[in-house]
Amino acid sequence: MTAPSRQPCPQLVHTAAELRGLARSGGGRAVVMTMGALHEGHATLMRAARERVGPQGQVVVTVFVNPLQFGAGEDLDRYPRTLDADVVLAGAAGADAVFAPSADEVYPGGEPQVRIIAGPMGAVLEGASRPGHFDGVLTVVAKLLHLTGPDVALFGEKDAQQLAVITRMADDLNFPVEIVGVPTVREADGLALSSRNRYLSTPERRTALALSAALFAARDRTAAQEALRERAGSAGQRAQRRSEALAALGEDRAAADAHAVAQAAAEAARGPSVACAAARAVLADAAVLDPPLAVDYVALVDPSDFTEVADGYEGEAVLALAATVGTTRLIDNIRLTFGGQQPCPAAPEGTPRPTAPPSPPIPQGPLGAPR
Repeated sequence: MTAPSRQPCPQLVHTAAELRGLARSGGGRAVVMTMGALHEGHATLMRAARERVGPQGQVVVTVFVNPLQFGAGEDLDRYPRTLDADVVLAGAAGADAVFAPSADEVYPGGEPQVRIIAGPMGAVLEGASRPGHFDGVLTVVAKLLHLTGPDVALFGEKDAQQLAVITRMADDLNFPVEIVGVPTVREADGLALSSRNRYLSTPERRTALALSAALFAARDRTAAQEALRERAGSAGQRAQRRSEALAALGEDRAAADAHAVAQAAAEAARGPSVACAAARAVLADAAVLDPPLAVDYVALVDPSDFTEVADGYEGEAVLALAATVGTTRLIDNIRLTFGGQQPCPAAPEGTPRPTAPPSPPIPQGPLGAPR
């Protein structure tokens, strides 16, 4: 059976009634929630959505700048709104429909009196810096899930805490939808794609590269430590005895290597603090740049509940950062594994893998969505 042809531009609808009128096929429906100002990160979500539901399925993209998730003094009024361009990008990425409601359509009675509360997971890190933010996120995500009725909803891993609280809401409240995370998309120089990147001047963007550089430094330090730990685990106490024997014979270089392996066994329990220290060192250098980077938080957390992990932790953890350069606040994160083989960071097809410079390099030249 040949796949039905899709119209070159997605259908643009603005009301819940129009959304209900969209014909549904038997292939299932996927939704990608955004605040607009779409970029390649959003397009990656849409392509992943298309892959999940197949040619017979339906991909719906929501474009809504949700006032509930913006605090006082944040950039609600100046948040970029580019609906015409968003529709074109969505169509090129495989979307069938774009749902772009007004605030009155989503909140017909004004701000809702009944809201979803994010709980403890929503009160730390981003939640501590932006009180009430995740309550607003979950409230509008719940409404949009009800309105769109998807089988699967896809969100960017760049907003790791947001993805975690949405996943927990869907589980705790028995939403009949699968929540899927899609890896962060980065520029060639490592900067995570975000709608807010367009606020950055050239010098500010150069400084902002410290976020990804800090994450890559932590990743590389963790990988090196885990590799030594693995060697130490196989060598056991023999490594220390070999180090001492080689040193006695004057084999300094070999002795140093053996000593590093031996030390790894003792240092392995400090993996989380070592990773954070590597990241903080890069961020400290960026704090004295012009313009400077002002760090909000650096935290290594358990991805299941976003509580900070202690030294001796084993398993997967999320290293999350937030910082401001100029007037633009940016977030980023990376997943690290302690006590096991380090996975290679996933990257969407066609995205070059950046390397971690010792200091920020000079570039050459949503709700629910990557920011």
